[in-house]
Amino acid sequence: MVARLLLRAWPRGPAVGPGPLCRPLSASSGSGEYLHRSIVPTMHYQDSLPRLPIPKLEDTIRRYLRAQKPLLDDGQFRKTEQFCKSFENGIGKELHEQLVAQDKQNKHTSYISGPWFDMYLSARDSIVLNFNPFLAFNPDPKSEYNDQLTRATNMTVSAIRFLKTLRAGLLEPEVFHLNPAKSDTDTFKRLIRFVPSSLSWYGAYLVNAYPLDMSQYFRLFNSTRLPKPIQDELFTNEKARHLLVLRKGHFYVFDVLDQDGNIVGASEIQAHLKYILSDSSPAPEFPLAYLTTENRDVWAELRQKLASGGNEEALRKVDSAVFCLCLDDFPIKDLVHLCHNMLHGDGTNRWFDKSFNLIMAKDGTAAIHVEHAWGDGVAVLRFLNEVFKDSTQAPAVTPQSQPARMDSSVAVQKLNFKLNDALKTGISTAKEKFNATVKTLTVDLIQFQRGGKEFLKKQKLSPDSVAQLAFQMAFLRQYGQTVATYESCSTAAFKHGRTETIRPASIFTKRCSQAFVREPSKHSTGELQQMITKCSTYHGQLTKEAAMGQGFDRHLFALRYLAAAKGIALPELYLDPAYGQINHNILSTSTLNSPAMNIGGFAPVVPDGFGIGYAVHDNWIGCSVSSYPGRNAREFVQCVEKALEDIFDAIEGKCIKT
Repeated sequence: MVARLLLRAWPRGPAVGPGPLCRPLSASSGSGEYLHRSIVPTMHYQDSLPRLPIPKLEDTIRRYLRAQKPLLDDGQFRKTEQFCKSFENGIGKELHEQLVAQDKQNKHTSYISGPWFDMYLSARDSIVLNFNPFLAFNPDPKSEYNDQLTRATNMTVSAIRFLKTLRAGLLEPEVFHLNPAKSDTDTFKRLIRFVPSSLSWYGAYLVNAYPLDMSQYFRLFNSTRLPKPIQDELFTNEKARHLLVLRKGHFYVFDVLDQDGNIVGASEIQAHLKYILSDSSPAPEFPLAYLTTENRDVWAELRQKLASGGNEEALRKVDSAVFCLCLDDFPIKDLVHLCHNMLHGDGTNRWFDKSFNLIMAKDGTAAIHVEHAWGDGVAVLRFLNEVFKDSTQAPAVTPQSQPARMDSSVAVQKLNFKLNDALKTGISTAKEKFNATVKTLTVDLIQFQRGGKEFLKKQKLSPDSVAQLAFQMAFLRQYGQTVATYESCSTAAFKHGRTETIRPASIFTKRCSQAFVREPSKHSTGELQQMITKCSTYHGQLTKEAAMGQGFDRHLFALRYLAAAKGIALPELYLDPAYGQINHNILSTSTLNSPAMNIGGFAPVVPDGFGIGYAVHDNWIGCSVSSYPGRNAREFVQCVEKALEDIFDAIEGKCIKT
């Protein structure tokens, strides 16, 4: 299994600066066919984006050893140092030179893009739980708009507006503004639009603005991951005009764009969704969607049988649909139920291969469930933000709106699949495996109300570093260890950047955690405060390095990938147990913060790990934790809460309670 890479998006500011992805919702929206009409073309900066740097090999080795230090005893560390020295002076040096030469021949992309797509698409595990995360929307501030039919209509129309705005080149480019008073202005935009695309990035840079890579955005729509033997494929058909709707395991399609590319009337979309919601057909005996939860090779074989059994046209409609809207027939009971339902559900009412599923519960609770191979956090969160803003501020229908008077049975096509005995058996087997797996997943949550970003920044502390320190303290309290920890950081500041890893477990967090957990009475609050500050400063350094493509994980990954591609025997560095251990990410963490988002989450990436989705809000800290039977998410959440209480006590000069 591979670590979850979605949720932290570039860039982080200084240690006390802007938090991750706290991007304001875009300023100029409007009803009709488009969200807004950007003065600057959407892809204006794309050609001039800087290229993702390949770190110096000696820097990568130094950073790798620095990350290994808190995880190994002295004897193990010395062995790992020897492996690193041999690698740096021998085969590693050769591979690095080849990688640099290869990169110079491929200036249109980044050195990590191809290998990263291959890594995702060649993974054979089920994409459910192992890869796909979810992000849940906040409720509509106007409670009457949370009616399922009303909100499903509004979010569908807003999603299609996003599609049209993107494809027309009218979507505001994704830019990180360090000085928005200068760069996020109409004056600057009017000037920069006349700068050629080949130079436009430099113009933005001069006013401290950093355009981000938008090459993934086109995969948001009309896209599906197709199961294939050995390695899957990403499929996109931008000509398709229909929406896929799932309800009670049944599949429906209808056009949301007309032949001229205009959005179908909102009252018509509302009528079609109402028609689907009124279908009283019982759930199918063999729900096809279970197949998308299978091992990818198994699903590839079954899909071939499905296509050759007279279902090719129906599958084509599923694959090419603009996106998949999932209408659930029950309300959400609480946040734990929300996490389970949006992360995996019962397996019958999602098409997990679609680039995203927009899920709408009976009470209007909404989320997007994302297939991860095609892209990362920047594109997904932008979509979430824009759809939330548009659907709540410029809704296409109101609770009083009447659906169009029309015969939806003509416009809405219910897809019927012909299933032979082999396919029925395949569905039954997939169902058994899926149910057995999801039963083992535990989810718990914390909402720490004592403070958040505002308080921590006043103390000149990185909010993210405090959350990460709390996770280190919690694991030490619960299990008595410091373990491999993964935090994802976007490298979207670079052309075709994907992500880099921040390694939050450091000698500083280890020392600080031990002081708090094992010997709080031996340290004054002043000493504890100093340790927290050191953790914050170092975490800020790691975050900046990762955002600038100066981590070690992707570089070592690319060198290993290159060795395999050239048929070179795996270098000893990669056979070192310490390398396996640091890549067995027991604490897999991802963060984001958005005014549109309620909560996000994912499953652990290893059987004995935790999946930790978290957000440091202005005045509180939220965290969802998942685990399998090897770990205890509920107990871990309690330990995180205790850690945060202790950290805040120390910051405020109070004694630590044992």
